[in-house]
Amino acid sequence: MINICSILLTVFCISSLFDNKSIRSTTKIEEYTNTIQVNRLLSNHPLTTDLLSVFTRTKINTDTIRNYSAPKWTKLSTESYPGKQDDICFINEQKGWYVNGGGNIYKTIDGGETWAKCFTKPGTFFRCIAFLDSLNGFAGNVGTDYFPNVQDTIPLYQTNDGGYSWKPVSYEGPAVKGLCAIDIVREQYINHGSIAYRHSIYAVGRVGSPAMLLISEDEGKSFRSQSMMTECKMLFDIDMFNKKEGIVCAASHEDISQSNAVILFTKDGGKTWEKRYQSGRPYETTWKVSFPTRDTGYVTIQHYNPDRSTTKQRIAKTVDGGRTWKELDLCDDYTAREFGIGFINGQVGYVGTMNSGYQTRNGGMSWEKIDLGRACNKIRIYKNPQGRTYGYAIGVDVFKLSTQ
Repeated sequence: MINICSILLTVFCISSLFDNKSIRSTTKIEEYTNTIQVNRLLSNHPLTTDLLSVFTRTKINTDTIRNYSAPKWTKLSTESYPGKQDDICFINEQKGWYVNGGGNIYKTIDGGETWAKCFTKPGTFFRCIAFLDSLNGFAGNVGTDYFPNVQDTIPLYQTNDGGYSWKPVSYEGPAVKGLCAIDIVREQYINHGSIAYRHSIYAVGRVGSPAMLLISEDEGKSFRSQSMMTECKMLFDIDMFNKKEGIVCAASHEDISQSNAVILFTKDGGKTWEKRYQSGRPYETTWKVSFPTRDTGYVTIQHYNPDRSTTKQRIAKTVDGGRTWKELDLCDDYTAREFGIGFINGQVGYVGTMNSGYQTRNGGMSWEKIDLGRACNKIRIYKNPQGRTYGYAIGVDVFKLSTQ
């Protein structure tokens, strides 16, 4: 005889998972995670048939539960490159750009199905790229005296025609040797009765030192630079939450044998920085950052220790907006040097390493290998206007993330 109370209690508990009033924000992958939990419960429950018949009379869409597919990375067809490529960005699901150390910038208008080289500058090592819209963007050069065959001393370029032509960006302040990352803060405002957007641009570098910051608060019309050599010696990535608050990924020393991984936090728009994390081991730097929510963030930690018994690879995680950090283990593999990191939400995310990719579904508590190619250096996760997640990743190859 069917226990009606058990059915009703189970339906109530499961239905509450899907009650939007009790969920702060629901993304497709969060729905996926919840539906997996439901499926496991149903498959093991002796009253499965009866429960399913009840579900059809509730607000839960059982077809969505059964048919939703896991996020999947797919390798795209791109021009071959003999090494790690460094950055990729998209302004919507169809239009994007990527760069590499050969001085090349590539563009797609069909979601990565095809790519065309839109600009090349031999002797330049394009390390980072970001766009405000379909026409206006910025590309950073790592600069001279670090990688071979790089002669270009201009740190930042700007385009106003979608990437087909680029011009040097002038700035006020101390000289910037090179750049490794660009971040853009987009803020709404009311403009004559309509919603418009203002953009602030932040760029940092570089690997090998010196540690410098470039800031524009007027859509890139003007930039100012500042040294961060007092706070750190190398800068690799930046994530500004708004015009006041943000973090940078850094290293404590220009000599890698003496370097610790460092994370710095600003609450005054980059004027001053506070140390919020420093590893206690030599031969370490941070590398890339991902904040899927305002409170939850992750940073990759690189280690270059020549002692091959130091096999542990780690990431850093915060759950209070970057104020405090703790280390989590990624894997036990000396050769798995970490690069890019990207999270869909607080639980589901990806790390690129020298050999492969890694995936977590529980906030970094455990990881499994996936195919993200070799040396995946940058992972970009986006949402379209309907809230669907999509993403792109770049290393030796370029990959696309689909969630349906």
